[in-house]
Amino acid sequence: MQLTIREAAKLLKTPERQIYRWIDDGEIPFSRVNDQIRFNHSELLEWATARRMPISEGILVDAEGNGGPQPRLGDALALGGVHHGIKGADRDAVVRAVVEAMPVGPEVDREFLVQVLIAREVAGSTAVGDGIAIPHVRSPVVLNGAPASITLCTLAAPVDFGAHDSQPIHTVFAIVSPTIRAHLQLLAKLAAALHDPEFKAAVLRRASQGEILEHARRLDEAAGPR
Repeated sequence: MQLTIREAAKLLKTPERQIYRWIDDGEIPFSRVNDQIRFNHSELLEWATARRMPISEGILVDAEGNGGPQPRLGDALALGGVHHGIKGADRDAVVRAVVEAMPVGPEVDREFLVQVLIAREVAGSTAVGDGIAIPHVRSPVVLNGAPASITLCTLAAPVDFGAHDSQPIHTVFAIVSPTIRAHLQLLAKLAAALHDPEFKAAVLRRASQGEILEHARRLDEAAGPR
């Protein structure tokens, strides 16, 4: 999904003139399509999350219409599960272990998924700061028919993901979505949740799945109906 300058400003809750400043200073990722400035939605969410900027989830509904119920953060985390102590000596081994923990059926080629996610990390780290990474692709490979899920993995030992803040990664969120729209919605909800002090604190201290889900569902309720 490509965003205009107006849509990017709404997503980032900032004036359009600030978007232009970031473009002029080379600080924000953008591309030109037919001489028009456009922003990749997924890439922009990564950029904002890494800089601890608040975001607006409503931009997806505004840009794409109602389109049916949105996936809920609590439901996605409940399905994906919370897995503590995932082992891996390096980034690629961690990605492989995370994919093994993801709730995908036997019809899914896990090795292909591993290679896609590793290729994405080679193109640019998905670390979003504070030792957290959200491996996914900017034009996401979705699993048709698969329910939306977020798998949370904490690592047995921190691993270098080439984060912009140079911190090793100790926590990984992996997203599975049936559609690109659902992927972007989940990514936006997760990015917003990482701005919530209680949710983030529970994740960082490796709280139980029940406690983390409680915070996720609190955020779902605060966001209103599906």
